[in-house]
Amino acid sequence: MREKRYHPPGAPPGTLTAAAGSVVPKAVHVIHYSPDILLEADITSAEDLERFRHMPGVTWVNMDGLGNVDLLRELGKFFRLHVLALEDVLNVPQRPKLDDYGDRLFLVAHMLEFAAGELQTEQVSLFLGDSFVLTIQETPGDCLDPIRERLRKGVGQLRREGADFLAYAILDAIIDNYFPSLEGFGELIEEIEDEVAARPTPHTLVRVHDAKRQLINVRRCIWPLREVINELLQGESHLIKKPTQVYLRDCHQHTVYILDLLETYREVASSLVEVYNSSVSNRLNQVMKILTVIATIFMPLTFLAGIYGMNFNTEVSPWNMPELNWRWGYPAFWVVSLLIVVVMLILFRRKGWLGGADKG
Repeated sequence: MREKRYHPPGAPPGTLTAAAGSVVPKAVHVIHYSPDILLEADITSAEDLERFRHMPGVTWVNMDGLGNVDLLRELGKFFRLHVLALEDVLNVPQRPKLDDYGDRLFLVAHMLEFAAGELQTEQVSLFLGDSFVLTIQETPGDCLDPIRERLRKGVGQLRREGADFLAYAILDAIIDNYFPSLEGFGELIEEIEDEVAARPTPHTLVRVHDAKRQLINVRRCIWPLREVINELLQGESHLIKKPTQVYLRDCHQHTVYILDLLETYREVASSLVEVYNSSVSNRLNQVMKILTVIATIFMPLTFLAGIYGMNFNTEVSPWNMPELNWRWGYPAFWVVSLLIVVVMLILFRRKGWLGGADKG
C-alpha cells in the first residue's frame, strides 16, 4: 500500500511540495480541438498555451508526473486554479472528491490496472473550466488513448461538444477500465480458490488476505467516486450542461455495477478463509485417522509382546508361560500377530475407515 503524502504539521495552506521519487514530466501534452480543427503539441511552459487561449474550441492539457512543482504552479496561474486544489494534486493518494470553485471544478479519481498479480491504482486530478480540461497523473501511461484517437479521427460527437463532455469521456474511460482489471483479478481469485481446495499451504492463506486487502483498497477508490458522479448529476454548476448529465448517469450505473462486483469478490475471498480452515482441518483429520489406525493395530501386538516379554521362569511352575518352551512358540507368536493385523485391517476396511464403503 502506498504511503499517503502529507506536508509537515503547521505548513501554510497551499504549500506545494513534490514528494521524493515523484516522476518529473518531460513535457505537457496539449490537444486543442473544435469541429473543424485539431492541434497537438508538447509544451514545457504554461506560456506556450497562450496561442490556444483565444482560439475557438476546447483545450485538453495533460501532465504525466508530479515532480515539476514550478510547472504545476505555472499551469495553476494560467488557468486560475485554487492553490488548495493544487496542493491536493501533489498530496496523493487523495480520496475521490469533487470541489466546486465557481468557474472551476476540481475532481479526483483513480485509475485501476491489474498488473503483476495486483490491482494497482493511480490518482488522476482533473480541472474543468468553460473551455479547457486539465488532467494531471502520477506517472506516464493511462487508459485515455481511445479518447485521443477519437479526437484525432473525429469519430463520434466528442469534437462537437464542449469541455464538460470531454471531462465525462475521461471519467467514463477511467471507470470502464475497472472492468478488464477486475476481470483479471477474478481469474486470480479462481486460481486461489482452486489452490485452497486442492493443496492449501500457509502461503495460500497469505494470498487470500492479500486479495481481500486489494479489494478493500479498490472499494475505497470507487465508492467515493460514485458519490462524486452523483454530485455532478445533482449539482447546479453551469460547467456541466444538461445533455452531459444524461451520459453521467451511465457512469453512475457503471460504478454501482463495479461495487456489486467488488462485493461479490469480497464475499468469495472471505469464504476462501473458511474453505482453507476446513481443508486444513480435513487434512489433519485424515492424518489423525491414519495414525489412529496404526496405533490401534499395534495395541494388541504391544499387549502380546508385553506379556511374553516378562520372562517368567517356567521351571518354577508350569503356569509361568509354558509357551516359552514350545518348539514353535516364536513362529506361533508371529502367526497370531499377523492374523490380528489382517483381521483388524479387514474390519477397518468394512467400516470405511480405510477407503472402503461403510457397511455399518
